Amino acid sequence: MIKLVFATLVKPPYVRIRGAVQTAMFDRRYGVETEGLVSTADAGVTDPHSMHYLPAGVLSLRRILPPSSVGPDDVFVDFGSGKGRIVLQAALHYPFRAVYGVELSESLHTVAERNVATLRDRFRCPEVHLLQGDARTVDLPDDVTVVYLYNPFRGAVFADVVDRLIASVDRNPRRMRIVYGNPEEEAALLATGRVRLLRATRGWRPSREWSRSNSFRLYEVTPRS
Repeated sequence: MIKLVFATLVKPPYVRIRGAVQTAMFDRRYGVETEGLVSTADAGVTDPHSMHYLPAGVLSLRRILPPSSVGPDDVFVDFGSGKGRIVLQAALHYPFRAVYGVELSESLHTVAERNVATLRDRFRCPEVHLLQGDARTVDLPDDVTVVYLYNPFRGAVFADVVDRLIASVDRNPRRMRIVYGNPEEEAALLATGRVRLLRATRGWRPSREWSRSNSFRLYEVTPRS
């Protein structure tokens, strides 16, 4: 009964208010478009393992990964970058050497390209690249050190991407951190035996499932012994 009340009476107005606040805090401030829920159908995505688009909160990245923890040799990639909110935040506020966004949806990728063009002159990071394609096969260099996932895909796609990241670390041994929001596939991530949890932030929500959907966790990929 309590879950039903939250789902029907509390959550809908909260989500609307949150969207308005996020838009005011980020989209209006920077003159971009990153807010809004977009279903996989509306995004033109048919892969059953892909998730809908919903941008992360404007403070979520800095809560789990402070800018002071990033150096000029770090390279960032956001898998499922959507309209580019996290790519923009990474390029604006962090000293990354390069920032990549990977998005399967052509329509969301187009919006992200427009947003990047709007803010490129303000970026702290000199290199920002948006790639439209499958996270399992898109061409990325073996120097990525920070990976961002806001529950963009599940199941076999998630497993394949994690295998790809581990293989990259084995080819070019280095410290790789993974930021994972709404970590539905955490068990699969830890089951690799190559990933350890460093820290976590909890979502401030009134139910366990809703709180998890807004939580973020930071992991480290362990190089092969």
